Amino acid sequence: MEAISEMNEESNVQATDETESEIIIHDADAEDRAARAVETDEAADDEVAPSGPRSMAELMSVIEALVFVSEDPLPAKTIAEVLDEERGYVEMALEELAKEFNERNGGLLLREVAGGWQIATRPEYHEHVRAFLKSRPSAKLSLAALETLAVIAYKQPITIPEIMEIRGVQSPSAIKTLLDKRLIVAKGRKEAIGRPMMYGTSKEFLLQFGLKDLTELPNVEDFEDLASGAG
Repeated sequence: MEAISEMNEESNVQATDETESEIIIHDADAEDRAARAVETDEAADDEVAPSGPRSMAELMSVIEALVFVSEDPLPAKTIAEVLDEERGYVEMALEELAKEFNERNGGLLLREVAGGWQIATRPEYHEHVRAFLKSRPSAKLSLAALETLAVIAYKQPITIPEIMEIRGVQSPSAIKTLLDKRLIVAKGRKEAIGRPMMYGTSKEFLLQFGLKDLTELPNVEDFEDLASGAG
């Protein structure tokens, strides 16, 4: 009987141990934290991984597209900001792109104009382009406006009385025309009696004549022929 009793006690102890081992204690806070961790991992997996650094070829292609759609010459600084690229890397790509245009020897080239980059027609084809533009009806600059613009371009900053002295005639209407076309802008007042306004050429002037800066101004003799296609 004692043996049977001991066996029963051992069975009860084993049953108790098994029952205790099967008991699971639930921690609600821990489960919530685990669930949030899983959701975060899944959300991270769903996000699109950021693209790596652009290759030079890709950067050149993107820059070409931006310059093409831009109405004004596009500075390297602006391109770098838009593309979130180092300015030096962008300038290198621009130089390579310009080289590629030149080596292709096509009708277009990429050149630096008025502080930015622009796709323009090749100089050797300007006569053909000018002939085409002349065939279209457009508002041309008058001879008086052309002469006034030439005086301002080569003598800037210059006042209206000084322009009159050079041309020998008054130029108020020509000045107004050039201001309306944004080819000239006010450059402040001269420290003289009456403090007359001084005028100079504008960024639009550089654009119209395809000049990088004023150091590229043509000879005076060639100016009128060049201007005939820019009106």
